[in-house]
Amino acid sequence: MALLDWRSADHFDSSGDKPCVLCTKPTPLRSDNGKPVHKVCAEAWIDAHTPKEDKK
Repeated sequence: MALLDWRSADHFDSSGDKPCVLCTKPTPLRSDNGKPVHKVCAEAWIDAHTPKEDKK
């Protein structure tokens, strides 16, 4: 499971909540690219979109 470190103030937008790009619920959090997204939504997206190793 992906665990993001969003302790930096860069991940908080004090100008107000905007809809999360993944779940559409309001959030003051921002991704590294400045997109509004909850940390848990971003972690779930990473888990769902990371290629898995082939198990042989």
